[in-house]
This record gives sequence, C-alpha cells and structure tokens, in this order.
Amino acid sequence: MEQRINAFEKGQNAMKAMYGLGMYLAKSPVEQKLLNLLYFRVSQINGCAYCLDMHSKDLRAAGETEQRLYMLDAWRESPVYTERERAALGWAEAVTKIPGGQVADNIYDTVRKQFSEEELIDLTMAVTTINTYNRINIAFKTQAGGYVPGQHG
Repeated sequence: MEQRINAFEKGQNAMKAMYGLGMYLAKSPVEQKLLNLLYFRVSQINGCAYCLDMHSKDLRAAGETEQRLYMLDAWRESPVYTERERAALGWAEAVTKIPGGQVADNIYDTVRKQFSEEELIDLTMAVTTINTYNRINIAFKTQAGGYVPGQHG
C-alpha cells in the first residue's frame, strides 16, 4: 500500500486545529489511559491501521496489559473492564456508529452514571477527534508500523 498524501506534512495548517484538540484532551479530567483505550477501540471499528499501531504502543508503554488489548473488541463479554470503562466504550461505539441516527437514551443514561457533564463532553470530543484522525489516515493511506511511543506527544 502506497501512501497517497502525507497529510501531517502537507496539511500542517489544517492539522494545527486537530493538534489543539489533542492538547485540550491531554488536560481533560478523564483519565488519559481511558482516552487511549477509547482511541484504540474507535480505531478498531474504523479499521485505521496507523492509529491501531500508535495507540496500542502508547497503551502498552503506559502499562496496559496485552490481555485487555486483545479482548477489547469483545469488551461486553470480558470481565477485565471496569463499569466506568464499559460506559465509556459503549458511548464511544454509539457516537462512532450513530445507530438509527442517534445515540440511544439507555447508552446516555449509563454513561451519565459514570461521568460528569464536563467529562462526557470531553469523551465526546475525544471520540469525534479520533474518528477524524482515522478518516484522514484511511483516506490518505498513512503508513502504519513505524510509530514510537510518545512520538506525537
């Protein structure tokens, strides 16, 4: 697979807006490890190889276990995730897929039990941000495999 355009090099001015969201989310009251778990799950859904490579390496560098990464696609059936993580994963999937054109009330009710309004806004911003990165990388065939943990920090 040959990369079409290096959007991060050729689109530096456009990407500055995305980087601003990343800087904001880095200071979020939502745990960074949880945000990275969401980034990894949304990237699984979207099939973004670059982001899967990056976030799996960042998660492992932060101490995440291989078992939890391997089981993430089946998080509903896996006993290794907390209720807070489950609520966030359900929200991330619903916001990414938008089934029936909206996020179901039961998913919202579940996530609101675990997150404050500010945290829920940050979770939503995190999900929409990684969806945008996924689409940029997929559209331009960004090459995966060479990411070094913390490289984009």
